[in-house]
Amino acid sequence: MVEYLQAIFLGCVEGFTEFLPVSSTGHLLLVGHFLGFESKGKTFEVLVQLGSILAILTVYSGRLWEIARALPTSAEARRFVFGVLVAFLPAAVIGALAHSAIKNVLFNTLWVVCLSLIIGGIILYFVDKADFKPRYHDATTFPLPMYIKIGIIQCLAMIPGVSRSGATVVGAMLLGADKRSAAEYSFFLAMPTMAGAFAYDLYKNRGILSFDDGLLIAVGFVCAFIAGWVVVRTFLDYVSRHGFRVFVWWRLTVGFLGLAGLLIWG
Repeated sequence: MVEYLQAIFLGCVEGFTEFLPVSSTGHLLLVGHFLGFESKGKTFEVLVQLGSILAILTVYSGRLWEIARALPTSAEARRFVFGVLVAFLPAAVIGALAHSAIKNVLFNTLWVVCLSLIIGGIILYFVDKADFKPRYHDATTFPLPMYIKIGIIQCLAMIPGVSRSGATVVGAMLLGADKRSAAEYSFFLAMPTMAGAFAYDLYKNRGILSFDDGLLIAVGFVCAFIAGWVVVRTFLDYVSRHGFRVFVWWRLTVGFLGLAGLLIWG
């Protein structure tokens, strides 16, 4: 029974944090460590991400269909799709080349996670507070060089605790996007990035994956889907009205609590 409660909690953590600038990976690593939860062959940790992926695809299915229909006739639609794909490439290449080092070193160094949460929170605070004059208000019409630069900045999120969403949002805002369009572009870029990372993780772990705990995985998957769906549906409106300040304090709180927990319990 305890394992299922942990699976529900971890699934909700994955879904709620995946699309927010707070690092879902960092949260899962810290929560899993302090709960003492680790599935056989890391099956749960790999497959639960699919719930979040399906959540954003479900919410954005209408927008994706509109873009797909416009591809044959709209140069803007083709440019946007190309922009998303080229922004995804840096993470795909570096992720494949450095996969072992990231998983075996960084993912096992929880001090790195906590410090990344804290440093990222401080950066997000100053970017959120800065009086930028946004030049771009639509995520589908950023200049092509801007898409590429955001994709390069996204690679920082390979350090657990940095946050893929946080890196892309901060990068887009520094390059001239307003808060809403920066957050929305992080959604679009999340689709190929998360799907690619999931597929590559699944491939790399194919020899050790265990499906003995199928019900446990299914519970986490459903919770991640529901939580991710709620976040994707509400995040843009929240950011438009309130900015990112709550996520700054969220990151700092989790980072410092994590450091305290590691000092006390190890």
